[in-house]
Amino acid sequence: MKILLTGGAGFIGSHLCDALLKEGHEVICMDNLITGSKKNIEHNLNNKMFTFMDHNVCDFIEIDGDIDFVLHFASPASPIDYMRFPIQTLKVGSLGTHKTLGVAKAKGAKYLLASTSEVYGDPLESPQNESYWGNVNPVGPRGVYDESKRFAEAMVMAYRKEHNVDTRIARIFNTYGPRMRMDDGRVVPNFISQALKNNPLTVYGDGSQTRSFCYVSDLIDGILRLMRSGLHEPVNLGNPQEISINDFAERIIKVTSSKSKVEPKPLPEDDPKRRKPDIGRAKKELKWRPTVSLEDGLKKTVEWFRGK
Repeated sequence: MKILLTGGAGFIGSHLCDALLKEGHEVICMDNLITGSKKNIEHNLNNKMFTFMDHNVCDFIEIDGDIDFVLHFASPASPIDYMRFPIQTLKVGSLGTHKTLGVAKAKGAKYLLASTSEVYGDPLESPQNESYWGNVNPVGPRGVYDESKRFAEAMVMAYRKEHNVDTRIARIFNTYGPRMRMDDGRVVPNFISQALKNNPLTVYGDGSQTRSFCYVSDLIDGILRLMRSGLHEPVNLGNPQEISINDFAERIIKVTSSKSKVEPKPLPEDDPKRRKPDIGRAKKELKWRPTVSLEDGLKKTVEWFRGK
């Protein structure tokens, strides 16, 4: 296939580029590099099946020839990034989704949106399944990201119903692995970078809030399966193994052999207390489940960060 992948120079996008190229597809990687990095894709730049386009997806997109699939992964994804780029985050979820859906409609291409567990906000239900509507503060500090993705999902469904575009929606939960930015502000790179320097690990609140962490290779496998499926409703992709932030900090200290201690800080506004996916739909419809243990995934990730 010939595939347009927006946000292809980002953490997840670059791994997806690799997987698609490995399957023999032609990949057009589009990214304006406000949070992505060319270093993530430099090993593909000489591949004749790979094209990089430095382009803002909120602007008109012109692609010569046929396109078989559009994958919309462009967006700041960490709190530090979307709070630094609030307008750009809202635009890429609205205008960017509109532009990429327009490409899919014009080319007769299939379409996949990279959505997020953040559509559930600070959930009142756990685990979160796809039928849960969420608990989101639209005017809070996380609203620019949460609502941009909720709007994007609504637009995808509208294009499916009104224009018969063959669409899919992946709700991606916390994912980690090589190529995460050291300074992206999320808990995995934060803890690893602090532990490798033997600095205190910053734990917000009392550390009892939970997260679930999916290794990037498992996520990519889920995305590829969703691409090949005929599933049009949103699908949770994440690891349902739930762990408290306090316990996660201890795991990081152990795997890095660090002398770090935990340093509590005030909990940010609207920070979710629990985050655990119900992956029943993915298991049933995609025959997918994560296979990389947290221990093995963290070892690989720490090894990559040590080489930075």
